[in-house]
Amino acid sequence: MNVKTDPSGRRYVETEFEVLGTPEEVWQAIATAKGFSSWFAPTEVEQRDGKSVAIVVDLGPGMVIRTDITKWDPPRMYATEAPGWIPGSPAMASEWTVEARAGGSCVIRIVQSLFASTDEWDNQLESAKGGFASFLVILRLYLAHFRGQHSAVTQLRAPGGGTDAENWEDLTSSLGLSGMKVGQRFTAPAGSPPLSGVIEYVTDEPFDALLRLDQPAPGVAALGIAGYPGGPSMVAMNLYLYGDKADTTLAEVTPRWEAWLQERFPMPAQS
Repeated sequence: MNVKTDPSGRRYVETEFEVLGTPEEVWQAIATAKGFSSWFAPTEVEQRDGKSVAIVVDLGPGMVIRTDITKWDPPRMYATEAPGWIPGSPAMASEWTVEARAGGSCVIRIVQSLFASTDEWDNQLESAKGGFASFLVILRLYLAHFRGQHSAVTQLRAPGGGTDAENWEDLTSSLGLSGMKVGQRFTAPAGSPPLSGVIEYVTDEPFDALLRLDQPAPGVAALGIAGYPGGPSMVAMNLYLYGDKADTTLAEVTPRWEAWLQERFPMPAQS
């Protein structure tokens, strides 16, 4: 387990990693609506009396998450607090800190903690850290290759008919990505919308892959298996496109990917 305990007894997990960019550029990526939407999910930052008071993230139908901002010190750090994911679970706090390093880079440190003094909810902390890991890879890619560019994102979902592992195999094999390894180039087979680039990240705990794209436009494709805890398995594909033509290209390819997913993962028949 990666859960630690601070002197007050609060339980927490932490993540630290280096990214390219100045503190101001990194802050724009992790603390603004435009920045968050460029690597995570469509996001709004609520303002009141000229101050940022909450971050609202749209993770898909029925999955809008609002976190209250409790500390705000740009471009150095901010902290948030949100209700627990499961009814009856304790609130979760997060703190993001940016520290400049030599050579035009920064270190981001994320601490996620629970208002709990026992290990009863440690799995929630572990899930929060693990579920966020692939998005942080997108953040690093965004800052390294697309920093400050205009972005457009779409979130596509389709019902999976089998287990998570079976659905993952169906998705990756349909795209010619079975057995994929980081650093390999790929081109999706005929019959799918255009998709090509380099594999940047792969894991099966959970099932996730990130593809840095040159087609249909510069960007990132995030593939995975998603869904509510205890709910049905869902095949997920997020497309993050960058540049002046990102909106136009995304409008063209989104209906094609929706049709492709519906054909391979049709809605189960109602019994």
